[in-house]
Amino acid sequence: MNILMLNYEYPPLGGGASNATYYLLKEFSQIDDNITIDLIISSATNDFEEEKINDSIHLYKLPVGKKSLHYWTQREIISYSRQAYKYIKKQKKRERYDLIHAFFGIPCGAIAYRFRKEIPYIVSLRGSDVPGFNERFSFQYIFLKPIIRRVWRNAVSVIANSQGLKELALETDRDAKIDVIYNGVNVEDFSQKDNRENGDIIILTVARLIKRKGIDDLIRAVPAIVKEHQNIKVRIIGEGNMKNELKALAQKLKVSKYIDFRGYVPHAEISNYYLSSDIFVLPSKNEGMSNTVLEAMASGLPIITTDTGGTQELIDGNGVIIPSEEPDAISKAVLNLITDGELRRDMGIKSRTIAENMSWENVAEAYYTLYKERK
Repeated sequence: MNILMLNYEYPPLGGGASNATYYLLKEFSQIDDNITIDLIISSATNDFEEEKINDSIHLYKLPVGKKSLHYWTQREIISYSRQAYKYIKKQKKRERYDLIHAFFGIPCGAIAYRFRKEIPYIVSLRGSDVPGFNERFSFQYIFLKPIIRRVWRNAVSVIANSQGLKELALETDRDAKIDVIYNGVNVEDFSQKDNRENGDIIILTVARLIKRKGIDDLIRAVPAIVKEHQNIKVRIIGEGNMKNELKALAQKLKVSKYIDFRGYVPHAEISNYYLSSDIFVLPSKNEGMSNTVLEAMASGLPIITTDTGGTQELIDGNGVIIPSEEPDAISKAVLNLITDGELRRDMGIKSRTIAENMSWENVAEAYYTLYKERK
């Protein structure tokens, strides 16, 4: 079985979908000798590059002129789309593909749609490719909805990464048949945290510093937290176009000394930050199925997250779900966990237990079954 996979982001570029693709390929490299995958992605440099994961999995990296690892411009996405289309036409002369697996309905699903008469395709919905998910794209959604519906209806399968994202997608097309395959996590990559009784309480967030992630709400919650407990540190891992704005906000609120902007951290090193933290907060305005929440759970951390996307499917006695865009709710939830060490510990144990049942191996097997059914 020969699969053509499309994703405009792949480590070190991008966020959740980037890491999901990496882990899926890692599992596919072990799952079966009869599957080959060609993945067309963007290059982090200005050069075309090729990479082999093994003899069956090849990566083709297109130079799109990336300026930032974690923030995409329309020009870059258009560049990827044009180059990917041309490269597929060239590849088709050398390879016969049984199926295209497109991450994101737009742009990758739209690229796959153009080859629909020759190659069947499936679409994995990730978040911002679904109308209503990202305020930044609200204007574009108006014009893209007819194209999105056409892409979904011509796919042999459409997959959302959470029930919440599926329900949001159905608001665009009630007749669409959408299934759910959750994100996974490699629990072996993360050590379970031992509760520390001494030292600062470390509040961790790992996210792109963009408006949708709501990191400004976390910073706005800090004054109320430090009013009660000064022995805290808010550690923010990630890069994005709001970094300077967030630093300025921390200065304005006079809480800069409590906030540690760590910037980009390679994924191979991220587990140490989870391990040294006490509480994980993700105050997003919208999410699909957050990889960073799953990683925090695998690390045995209690979770504070907003009532968006797939959070209802992840939080079951292991954390607190709060309304989005409410800093007061963040501060109250954090203060409760700071005060109650036993609750913090019990939630962390439950987080790890839930994460252990959400392996990337299971996700890969679900997609592999889908490939065999749909090709």
